[in-house]
Amino acid sequence: MYSQSVRPKAPAAAQVLAVLRYVAGQAGPVSASIIARDVGLPRSTTYQLITSLIDDGFLVHLPEERKYALGVTAHELGTGYSRQAPIQRIARFPLSRLVARTRRTAHLAVMHGRDVVYVIEERAPRQSPLVTDTGVRLPAHLTASGRAMMAQMDPAQVAALFPGPEAFAERHSKGPQSLPALQDLLARARSLGYAWEQDEVTEGFSSVAVAVLDRQRYPVASVTLTVSNRAFPGGGTRHRAKDAETAEERAVRIEDVAREWIPDVTRCAREISRRLGTQA
Repeated sequence: MYSQSVRPKAPAAAQVLAVLRYVAGQAGPVSASIIARDVGLPRSTTYQLITSLIDDGFLVHLPEERKYALGVTAHELGTGYSRQAPIQRIARFPLSRLVARTRRTAHLAVMHGRDVVYVIEERAPRQSPLVTDTGVRLPAHLTASGRAMMAQMDPAQVAALFPGPEAFAERHSKGPQSLPALQDLLARARSLGYAWEQDEVTEGFSSVAVAVLDRQRYPVASVTLTVSNRAFPGGGTRHRAKDAETAEERAVRIEDVAREWIPDVTRCAREISRRLGTQA
């Protein structure tokens, strides 16, 4: 019998926690009958609790195995400490240095379900305000920030986040709208070592991002740099000519943006990862 017995006070909460704690303590997925037996609950109660936990993302059902495993929300809860205030304090100075080097606006974002939440915005001088201000939530699959983190996740975890077409929010009618399209995009990002978006969050701007990894090499955040989509004659996106406002402009390719900025973004993300205890 499972050693953590269900306490009589606040029985519903105690039962939910007992089931969650039991599943978290197993080496692999486990069946409902085993959960009921080891936790000491009636099967009907166990199935009700499991259904509620699945609805909130704490458990996922593996139909082929007829078993249950921890879901994304449980993982987020377990890594909450490293994703919130401590990581903001750890990341602020490296992010400030990134902005000083590049003279472009940078962000630190974390995952929250299918969304990203921007927890730091370091705005460069004379740069236009962006929609990605501190505290803003956006669909992860449309942002460079979210793609950088999801590219470092197990594909099965990404599939659990996006179980059907209704999970794919739209913005500017752009971005992946199916799991295969998203997985293909994430595979490319994983291969390149960075993620990107162009005109998918804010028209006229591109972003490139690199994931921040914790000690278990799990993506707990991402560093993103946002630049204008306009390049100017006689220079790249880094340095504008003095007469930039009247010069003929051309849209930049995302490959050019990445070539110019990714070394700086990668250096910043690795520094934050190192401060979190991640080995190189």
